[in-house]
Amino acid sequence: MNDNRYVRQQILQEIGTAGQQKLGESSVLIVGYGGLGCIQGELLARAGVGRIHLIDRDLVDFTNLHRQIAFDEQDAVSQTPKAEAAARRLRAINSTIVIEADAIDVTTRNAESLIRDVDVVLDATDNFETRFILNDACVKLQKPWIYGGVIGTEGVTMSILPGEGPCLRCLMPTPPTPGSFPTCDTSGVLNAAVAIIASWQTAAAFRLIIGPAPQEQHLVSIDCWNGLFNSFKVNKEDGCPCCGLRNYEFLEAKRTSWTTVLCGRDSVQVTPSQAAALNLTELGRRLEQAGQVVRSGLLLRFRNPEGEMAIFPDGRAIIMGTTDEAKARSFYAKYLGT
Repeated sequence: MNDNRYVRQQILQEIGTAGQQKLGESSVLIVGYGGLGCIQGELLARAGVGRIHLIDRDLVDFTNLHRQIAFDEQDAVSQTPKAEAAARRLRAINSTIVIEADAIDVTTRNAESLIRDVDVVLDATDNFETRFILNDACVKLQKPWIYGGVIGTEGVTMSILPGEGPCLRCLMPTPPTPGSFPTCDTSGVLNAAVAIIASWQTAAAFRLIIGPAPQEQHLVSIDCWNGLFNSFKVNKEDGCPCCGLRNYEFLEAKRTSWTTVLCGRDSVQVTPSQAAALNLTELGRRLEQAGQVVRSGLLLRFRNPEGEMAIFPDGRAIIMGTTDEAKARSFYAKYLGT
């Protein structure tokens, strides 16, 4: 194929012919294919990254369409797995690269095998537990990864270069407790903010692939509605449990949540890695933005068209109407955050 599709980026001083070749020989893993992942995938494919492996455990629905640009109404009507729809679109964009897609959940059991043969990992997840598993795996295998998240009109991102700078646990020693952190489903999200953070992450991936890598790692915070930008230097902590002491607590399932299918109940119980002390009144007010909330004794019942769960003060929840553990984890993460 006579393909000069990359000519406009090859003439960039920062890329050139050698840089384009590096992109073509590189491989990137995208973990999650929601708002961030859709934009990351398109930019990587159009730039000619040689192999893109995308992972998502969810199906397309209409609430995705305002920000998840890989999908259309037919995908939502048919509830197509996001991984399937995304792979189809990326292959149509660029038939000269390799697209791999898996409709799976990233867990302690598969994280290392997914990361081992890629050059860069892009975070497009919807919960902190998965990010902490990724952080452990990437630090252990010395793989760079790029953290990113968006809530409302604000987003943050940071490149993490194991062995050279701080990791996620230097920035945030432990994940937020369940229910203590807003999510897109309870606080909303602006599609333009998603596009900015995803584009920033992808540009950082290009820089890591082509080189040289940045000398200092910064947490970048952007509020695109109010036009605010901040950059904070993050220091590597010698006593960090992960990159300092090499204790991979999340990867070794010492600090992860677990799920239990309740026999005869058509339900799954999700138990967080650490007990919370939820303010059910405050949590109920947030969840009212996304569905019906009923306070019943010592628990909170939440229901919307996607599902139903009973939430306990210690962060534990029972997701009704399913025995699919991945689906239950996804529903829990959407509304309780981790």
